[in-house]
Amino acid sequence: MKEEQLIRQCRQGDGKAQKQLYEAYATPMFRICCRYLKDQHEAEDALLKGFQKVFTNLQGFEYRTDKDLAGWIKRIVVNECLMVLRKANNFHLSSLSEDLPILVEEDIYSTLSAEDIYGLILELPNGYRTVFNLYVIEGYSHKEIAEQLQISELTSRSQLSKAKAMLRNLLTKNQLNFAV
Repeated sequence: MKEEQLIRQCRQGDGKAQKQLYEAYATPMFRICCRYLKDQHEAEDALLKGFQKVFTNLQGFEYRTDKDLAGWIKRIVVNECLMVLRKANNFHLSSLSEDLPILVEEDIYSTLSAEDIYGLILELPNGYRTVFNLYVIEGYSHKEIAEQLQISELTSRSQLSKAKAMLRNLLTKNQLNFAV
């Protein structure tokens, strides 16, 4: 079924169409939730609340291309994750008291899997991880991040810089574990 027709049926309250839309996007959106929220139950709740908002607000969604729908759902899910972080008072912008060394051998990058990188990102403190995800993975600007998280653009830039430094440090610490 074409996505445009699926949206039309979802707007009419067709349960089968809603299930089909959910099943088409649930897995990639859950992965996004897991990038922001370490706790699987929180990630599942954010996903479900996000899809609740998707179905509630689908009437106002303007369909143009297939990418529009995926991007729109993704924005809703990311915003839901950010709300969970804010509500839980779990969103603390961290600071490092020391400069981290940047001593990563170039060969280590070729031995990393997506799972390894994901694991390292999960080790970042909430503030670093959130800004890193929004900027590097989602493509938000520092201005957009500042608005979303209610912080200054300078804080966003600082958190990204510290996140990158910490990831380099984690790579250095773990490079023997990743060696083939």
